[in-house]
Formats: sequence, C-alpha cells, structure tokens
Amino acid sequence: MNRTLLATVAIAATLALLTTGWHPVSAQKQKAPDLPFPPTLPDGKASLSETSDAFLKAPGPLPEGVTVAKTAPKIDFAFLPGQTYKGNPWSTWGESTFADGKYYASYGDHLAPAGNAFVVEFDPAKGTFRQLVDLKKLLALPDGHYMPGKIHTMLTLGKDGWLYFGTHRGSTRVTTDQYHFKGDWLVRVEPASGKVEVVAHGPVPKHCIPTGLLDPDRLIFYGSTAPGETTKEDDGIRFFAYDVAARKLLVSADDGPKRAMILARSTGKVYYVQGRAGKLMRFDPAKGGDPVEIPGEIGLRAASDETKDGKVYTVSQGNQGTPPELFAFDTKTEAVTKLGPAQVGTAGYITALKVDPTGRYLYYIPGAHGGADRDGSPVVQYDLKTKTRKVLAFLHPHLKERTGAAVVGTYSYALNPAGDALYVTWNANRGGRVWDCVALTVLHIPAGER
Repeated sequence: MNRTLLATVAIAATLALLTTGWHPVSAQKQKAPDLPFPPTLPDGKASLSETSDAFLKAPGPLPEGVTVAKTAPKIDFAFLPGQTYKGNPWSTWGESTFADGKYYASYGDHLAPAGNAFVVEFDPAKGTFRQLVDLKKLLALPDGHYMPGKIHTMLTLGKDGWLYFGTHRGSTRVTTDQYHFKGDWLVRVEPASGKVEVVAHGPVPKHCIPTGLLDPDRLIFYGSTAPGETTKEDDGIRFFAYDVAARKLLVSADDGPKRAMILARSTGKVYYVQGRAGKLMRFDPAKGGDPVEIPGEIGLRAASDETKDGKVYTVSQGNQGTPPELFAFDTKTEAVTKLGPAQVGTAGYITALKVDPTGRYLYYIPGAHGGADRDGSPVVQYDLKTKTRKVLAFLHPHLKERTGAAVVGTYSYALNPAGDALYVTWNANRGGRVWDCVALTVLHIPAGER
C-alpha cells in the first residue's frame, strides 16, 4: 500500500449483540480505556506493508484436513480515515465491493438516536482514501430525529454507475415515534461524480434494513427488514424488492430472510431461507407476485456471487456444537450440494464468501463478530476442486505487534478482478473491551498459492 495514504482516524469500542437489532450489549456499561484519536501506527506513518513467515504460524493445532500456505503473503495495513470522535463502537457491518479498479467499504459509529455512517473509496494505484458518503450530512435531519448509525447491507455497483446500499439502526430502542422514526433509507452514490442521493425512505415503513443487495443488471434492490421498536403491523422480518430505476416497490412479503440471499445474476431470480418457517423461497422478478417455496434445504448465512458455470456458494451460520458448513447451489437446476466443513479453529461465524474469477477458490474469514484473533485471525482459501481448506495467513498476533491493533473480526471484504488481492475492512482492537477502531488490510495472494 502506498505510503501516501490519507491521515488515519479513531474509533472507540463496545460489543454489539448478535441479534436482528444489533444493539450494544451490557458490556458497554463497563468503563473502556481511554484511547487516543486518531489511531496511529507506532512509527507515525500512515500505512505499513509487511511480508513475514510469522503470518504462517498457527496459534495451535489445526483441525484435520486444514493446511497452511507455504509462501507468506504481503500484507498492507492502514486505519480508515474520517472518524474523529468516539463511536459506540465504530464498526463495519456490510459487505464491501471492488469495482472499476477501486475498493469501496462502509462503516458507522453505532450511535443512537442520531448516528452516522460513511462510505469510502480506496484507490490502490494511488494508495489514497476518498470519502463518498456522510449520511448525517446527506439526510440533514433536525435534532432529536432518528438517524442511522450503520450500513448493514452490501455495497453494489449497478450498471448505471451508482453504488447502492441500505441503512440500519444503531440501537433498537430509538426506532420509535419519539425519534420520528419512519423507516430506514435506500441510498446511492455515483463514484465518478461524487453525487449522493436518497432513493427511498422507508421502502417498508417503520422497518430497518439489515440485509440487502442490488441486482446490478436489472437495478432491483432486494432487502430484508427488522421492525422498529414500536411497529405494530407487519412486525416480523419482511422480504422486499424495490425497483431503483422506477422508484417503485415491487413486493413486500412476510417471513423474510434473517441475514442473506442468493442472487442468480444469470436469471435474475433471488433465493432465501425464511427466518421463521425455514422454507427455501424463490422470487422471480420476471413473473412478479409473492415469493414461492421450492424444494431443498441449504445453510445460508452468506452467499458468494454466481460463477460463470451457474454456481453460488453459501455457508451456514453454525452454532455451539454445530460448526458452519459450505454448500453449492446450482442456479440452473436449483439443486443443493453440501460441500463440507468451513471452520479452521474455534470461531465459526462467517458472514461473507468471495469466489475468485476462475470459480475454483472461495475466500472467507471466520470470527466475524469478534474472536477471530483467538484463532490467529485466519484468512481461509477453500479449494472447490479438492474440497480442502488452506489458511493463507494468520494475521494475529504479528500484525498487532507491528501496528498496535489486533484485527478481531470482519463482515467486509472483496477480491479484485484478478483474484490476487483480498481487501478486508476489519474491526480492530487497540486495547478496548472488544474492538475500538476500523482498519483496512490488503492481502496479496502469492501466485503459488492460487
């Protein structure tokens, strides 16, 4: 990473509860250490690049069948810019994207009732950040009004050249009439011009938008909602489809997905597992109407993009005693195939899957909601041909020794089109209760490891 990166920023920490509302836990009441803002590298420089065999050292025994790369990658590191005050905590919750030679990521302050969230662009050729979205500035609401503290959906670049995303709450307790809550927003930004605008406010009234993605070809945004604290009608999770070109709601259906959906980009169909009934559902925008049930069972906490041969890969959420497993979904036949275990250590929560351009390798990072460092913060490559797991790098503890920050979990990463670099936005810990800052790493995958 070029040493001309913009000045770094600070963020402070508490943990967020793993629920639909994603509100801070009671640990927030404990006094966290006072940390300097902005966070800086020990040598005062804006970025660090490191290649070391220490990245290949496992923290302990690995499960049977898990291997470690033979060649250490180069790791670039920098704290994200733009955050100049204490969050609750600053954190990254939505999947990032790589498009048109740039990396795009979102993060927010998790504050409530008036939080804020941002979208930034990182240009690897120049080694610089550019802030594209400041939600508080965009919405310009009066004091006392609800404003979102997070971006929890994917960032997706549409064929129209705009990045689309949805907003989400920093606390369940403020999505009420007291704070004038009418629902969350769909927003878009045009990187070429820097123009930002609201697409829709409350596509599902009085609901937040913790899950969402755009069909970039058909310009339909698919979302799953969380009801506001005082929502009386339709007070469960809802699936919705919104035509962002026509600014029109296409469907809003009961019992939507908790966290993830499959987009078959080749057909335009979307699939999800209902949060309550657990049925596998399909929505076909060409036919319209409500989603319909189809046969099959699949674990779906995260899903990859569709490959050229019509495959989408997913991972189950897993829980204590039941580790996450990987699945393949055939978008032509709608057949589901179980591939095998995904876990490489004690942490199993995986919230994003990235497939390389050849369709052979999946990349993922367990321990999304914290605790990745207990396993060495592993970055995993899954070989879909041999069905084997390989750790490309254990970023902890060596990266903490070099930067002063432990990378402890992430929901946000993307591969470049060449498939030789994985960009990751991390929740990182300089000494807080769980994490206290957001940082970027770029893992350059050695040619012999792909």
